[in-house]
Amino acid sequence: MRGLFRRILAAHDFSRHADRALVAALAIARRHGATVTVLHVASPIALPAGFPPVVTYRPPSAAARAELAKRLDRRVRRLNRRVQATVRIAVGDAYDRIVAAGRGHDLIVLGTQGLSGVPHLVIGSVAEKVVRHATVPVLTVRAPSRRRR
Repeated sequence: MRGLFRRILAAHDFSRHADRALVAALAIARRHGATVTVLHVASPIALPAGFPPVVTYRPPSAAARAELAKRLDRRVRRLNRRVQATVRIAVGDAYDRIVAAGRGHDLIVLGTQGLSGVPHLVIGSVAEKVVRHATVPVLTVRAPSRRRR
């Protein structure tokens, strides 16, 4: 089957949840004959300085971004043997960079930890913001539930 999804964006943060989402993105890509772009968004580094303290943000160095790209490429190659996949490193707010990159794709795939309650309120959810603001379909792959005894 070809056609529905030709370009898939898989967001990846080096977590097990992101690996599960990447596996799903690769499976969809195989079925649809699509290519996959695997995107990692690096946060700017906070540098407090001066008095009164002022925080400035500096993007990760070119060497740090290159190392992230190598790590991500190794991870993608470990999980993927059949789909054309490329890796990209962006710097900034994760949800904003994912939504922006998604505009050039037919589908966004990302993992979610499924936080609720206070952790969700405090941390927020990149996946929720992407779903809310993306201009293309979004598939979220939820982490497996942990059963309490």
